[in-house]
Amino acid sequence: MAKYSDQQKNEAKSLYLKGHKVPEIEKQLSIERRTLYLWIKNDGWNIVLNKEDTRYTIKKRIRLLAEREDKTELEIKELDHLIENLIKIENLYSRLSSKSDNSDNSERSDNSGKKRRGRKPKKNDFSDLDEVGLMEHFFDGLFDYQRDCWEHLNERIRNILKSRQIGMTWYFAREAFTNALLTGDNQIFLSASRAQSDVFREYIKFFALDWFDVELTGKDKIELITPKGVATLYFLSTNSSTAQSYHGHVYIDEYFWIPKFKTLKKVATAMASQKRWRKTFFSTPSTKSHEAYTMWSGDEYNERMKRADKPIIIFPDRDELRKKGIRGEDLQWRRIITIEDAEHEGCDLFNIEQLKVEYSEDEYRQLFMCYFIDDSASVFKFSQLEKCLTDLFEFKDIDPDAAKPYAGPVWIGYDPSRSRDGACIVVLANPQKHRGKFRVIEKITLHNKAWQYQAETIKELCEKYNVRHIGIDITGPGDGVGQMVQQFFPAAECIFYTQEKKNQLVLKAIQVIDDERILWDSKWSDIAAGFLQIHRSVTAGGSITYVASRSDLTGHADAAWAIMHALINEDFILPDDNGEGKCSFTFSNAA
Repeated sequence: MAKYSDQQKNEAKSLYLKGHKVPEIEKQLSIERRTLYLWIKNDGWNIVLNKEDTRYTIKKRIRLLAEREDKTELEIKELDHLIENLIKIENLYSRLSSKSDNSDNSERSDNSGKKRRGRKPKKNDFSDLDEVGLMEHFFDGLFDYQRDCWEHLNERIRNILKSRQIGMTWYFAREAFTNALLTGDNQIFLSASRAQSDVFREYIKFFALDWFDVELTGKDKIELITPKGVATLYFLSTNSSTAQSYHGHVYIDEYFWIPKFKTLKKVATAMASQKRWRKTFFSTPSTKSHEAYTMWSGDEYNERMKRADKPIIIFPDRDELRKKGIRGEDLQWRRIITIEDAEHEGCDLFNIEQLKVEYSEDEYRQLFMCYFIDDSASVFKFSQLEKCLTDLFEFKDIDPDAAKPYAGPVWIGYDPSRSRDGACIVVLANPQKHRGKFRVIEKITLHNKAWQYQAETIKELCEKYNVRHIGIDITGPGDGVGQMVQQFFPAAECIFYTQEKKNQLVLKAIQVIDDERILWDSKWSDIAAGFLQIHRSVTAGGSITYVASRSDLTGHADAAWAIMHALINEDFILPDDNGEGKCSFTFSNAA
């Protein structure tokens, strides 16, 4: 066998890992083919190559999940699992690289005279931070509206009204992580529920691994070793009993969907009362009746001015806030970022014309154009729905991460996909006593999935939970799914929409919500938004019915209707019920 230099061997390895085939390397470097195969086998080049392919695939999936808003529990769990696997692969790569380096350069040593060894990815340690490299990573892939937020990082209060799915949760996780490394400052993420807070944590774990090959450990808090000291990242839900004991820069996401906002605001103020700390509020809009609206609109500030007999301030109008962020007299830097603004500033992730077809005008305005919902015409008021919001982690009998999350009986509701929107499946833990509370413990949205896939998803839920009832809308596109589900769950109730049936569904939901008998996780803002879309209408015959811009082409308020398909399994309860039983009560079309 011919003798080849270390340089030739390293060049061959480099070409192989870049994807060149052995015959190509043989021709290019004039190295015998049998020698190349021997190096590949003995030095583990194939393992390294497979590792690189796997690493790329995993990172691609992580980025896909990272950019997706309103993640399900399963998606958050998958994200965490992928990051853990990436860490294991990085450790393997480190060991293989060490072995290769030592075999090629067995006599090389560092300045201390000791032989070099492969170093495992560090944990939480950024003490040798390259600030230039950090900023290159941070700015890579940012859109102009995200850069604008960075440029206004030092505003005392930032208040941003945003479109859905334009990457603001992802951005603020990135901003806070970068700022913590640069300054050593604490960062606090305050969300409506534990699951929402976990999204921030998973983003940051991925940034650390992807940018610096550093593994982050910690759950409710992560301590980063930075050149400026230890920076602590806190991941809290709004019901955290210890929240006020922390201090740092505070980020509050989807605050327009958080109940008891005034209480939350006091907590946030307590954590960021020192002048060095900042507060960042960002959210899609809900309704003007939400407690946070007076802070956004400036009415809260002007009311204080009136009481102090001082001039009130005219706040910037909507068009001004869409052009640029403006700092008001109350020291809040406000900005509105609609989906159309995002596209104008570089975001190429959407087909806006298609969205306008998929969504009704009202839904498009609320979800993507940052208009508040007018619940004056809605059957359900936000003040009622706000009482349904909770943190799923509060319930000790439910473990979303377990193979069997809940042992008790559940009901499933299914709303089918129309030609463009997604199907929705909800799992309700039904009450164990008369007039007890329902709890939505899982919500799944399926986009562009065949009927067979949707039915199989329901079947998997039947294996996962103790299912006692399944309610399926079979009007139109849901019929195929209904037939498949009845093959493995014959008792499934197939609901065919008539005017009377629709009225019963809505009136049952009104009864349950009015009685404060249902709870769902605050992170599922689409549930409340769906109920707010439902309003009364008068048919051509003069009867009252309920609509939410539904048709064969659009099937929105999906989560709300899916919940109603489960709730209808409980009989109507008469107002004078004495607690000894339940009675059926049929409403007429003109109810």
